[in-house]
Amino acid sequence: MHITFVHVKVKPEFRQQFIEATLDNARNSIQEPGAIRFDVLQQADDPDSFVLLEVYRDEAAAAAHKQTPHYARWRDAVAPWMAQPRQGVRYQAIFPAEPEKWLTPK
Repeated sequence: MHITFVHVKVKPEFRQQFIEATLDNARNSIQEPGAIRFDVLQQADDPDSFVLLEVYRDEAAAAAHKQTPHYARWRDAVAPWMAQPRQGVRYQAIFPAEPEKWLTPK
C-alpha cells in the first residue's frame, strides 16, 4: 500500500474555499481504480490546519492520481490559499495490514 498523510495549513480567509475544493478532489479521488481511502481531516483546535489521508493500492496508483483532472484542478486552485507549503509524509501500514480493511465505500 501507498499511504500518505498530507499536512496543509491554509490562510484563514480561504478556509471554506479550501474545504470545498478538497471535498471535490476527495470525492473524485476515491473513485479512482487504485484508491483505497481518501480522508479529509480538520484540526479541532486549529481550523486552518488539515490532514489528507491518502491510501492507494501501490505507488503506480498514487502516481496515476497525480495525472487526473480533479487533482490538477485541486492543486492549482489551492496553491495560493496555503499559508505554507503542504507536506506529504509517507507511512506503512502495521494494523490493519490488509488493503481491503482500509477500504472506503465508493
